[in-house]
Amino acid sequence: MKLVNYNSSWEEKGYELPNYDREELRKDTMDKPSWIHFGAGNIFRGFPAAGLHKMLDEGSYDRGVIVAEGFDYEIIEKAYKPYDDLSLLVVLKSDGDIEKKVIGSVVESIEADSNLDNEWERLKEIFRKPSLQLVSFTITEKGYSLVDSSGEYLSVVSEDFSTGYKKPLHLMGKITALLYERYTNKHPIAMVSMDNCSHNGDKLFAAVEDYAEHWVKNGYMEEGFLNYIRDKNKVAFPWSMIDKITPRPDDKVKKILEEDGFKDTELIITSKNTYTAPFVNAEETEYFVVEDAFPNGRPPLERAGFLFTDRETVDKVERMKVCTCLNPLHTALAIFGCLLSYTTIWEEMRDAELVKLVNRIGYSEGMPVVVNPGVIDPMDFIKAVLEVRLPNPFMPDAPQRIATDTSQKIPIRFGETIKAYRDSSTLKVSDLTFIPLTIAGWCRYLMGIDDEGNPFTPSSDPLLDDLMGYVKDVKLGDSSINTSILRPILSNDKIFAVNLYEVGLGEKIEGMFLELIAGKGAVRETLKRYLK
Repeated sequence: MKLVNYNSSWEEKGYELPNYDREELRKDTMDKPSWIHFGAGNIFRGFPAAGLHKMLDEGSYDRGVIVAEGFDYEIIEKAYKPYDDLSLLVVLKSDGDIEKKVIGSVVESIEADSNLDNEWERLKEIFRKPSLQLVSFTITEKGYSLVDSSGEYLSVVSEDFSTGYKKPLHLMGKITALLYERYTNKHPIAMVSMDNCSHNGDKLFAAVEDYAEHWVKNGYMEEGFLNYIRDKNKVAFPWSMIDKITPRPDDKVKKILEEDGFKDTELIITSKNTYTAPFVNAEETEYFVVEDAFPNGRPPLERAGFLFTDRETVDKVERMKVCTCLNPLHTALAIFGCLLSYTTIWEEMRDAELVKLVNRIGYSEGMPVVVNPGVIDPMDFIKAVLEVRLPNPFMPDAPQRIATDTSQKIPIRFGETIKAYRDSSTLKVSDLTFIPLTIAGWCRYLMGIDDEGNPFTPSSDPLLDDLMGYVKDVKLGDSSINTSILRPILSNDKIFAVNLYEVGLGEKIEGMFLELIAGKGAVRETLKRYLK
């Protein structure tokens, strides 16, 4: 996929090609980089890189972005290097229109492997550059975690703490080591998490600070480095909220491209189970709201549609989306979609009970505790989600993908709303029905048996084996089951942000679970009963 091979026939087929000189862009960027991004997955190519591409195309900026991958190096090897770091963005609109854009804003791709001397030295060189303004991340919430499910440090993290910053193994160790390179010249920088998790900048800072504290304590670094990363005028960790659906590469999109004569459509599944391709299929709707804290300046990304504001507003937007207007609806569809054997979200949005369910969760139970952030109207946002985005038949997102890591998502997606009801002077936790029903559905999902009694494989989750163990002996139709088997799950305030028994929902969910396991078809019948 090299631009020199393109000609006007591609434009005639509806492909938008870069209007800028990528070789000149690459030279200028590598000499004076302003932005490096960690996490080479689909969301990066489909949103931040595409936004920068728009700026380059219109001539409102003159630097590209460098991407580094610190977990799954095969993405760089198989989806970037062979294609000169170009990718194809396929925007699937709800009205059936398709946009096809060759994204050329990525000018260099690096494997962030400290054991690859050339790659590691290049990263250190980039971090020492005074021109660098922005280091961003899309590495999923797990990427910032240094501990396992029991709260113990991961073995690679413990090893990093003891061996120092020369060859760190965990990505957060690598980032801390690279920041130390920048500290040697005291250059300021903004470290921007773009991941879909609450107060993401704090999670990034906490991981970096933890590494720095251990390395200072163990004599590998001086105390001044800790002061550097804690000084917001030197190193900022702004909060942000990102929203755009970029599912796995879809076979239908692959076929459309091949019919155009576009040959770079290989579906890539890495050994770490990352699904990618030379193309990214994505929805049209996108939001990125970020705290405007950039001590070394920043690219004018408002021209790409990014919204810059204060921390309090970012928090309101994030809570609006993650607690009410999108993420809880996604999780409900993921859970019941798997139980009812759906394979796409849009098909679920043709299901009368599931449409009622997500409307009740969003409008009836979530919206009463939403604070309007001002920059985005919650009612407009949720209306677009329920009427345009989720029902889009051209978006091939799957409940099985969204069900990944559910135990890590529930605290914010449902727990925060439950806490808001608990703490309210006008709302009662006992009034909640559809959030508890979804939690009961998740317990039913953990059985790995669909509504017809057929086994399925639940999506990956760091707590999956333990959680499934609690329900492994439950059989459909077993009305005599002792529902206290759910107590270790429902009382876990790490999963739900509250102990569900202490807030008065534990027994309610146990009863709903009994209804959901009454026999074949019980999931459907239970939904109908509650959604009358």
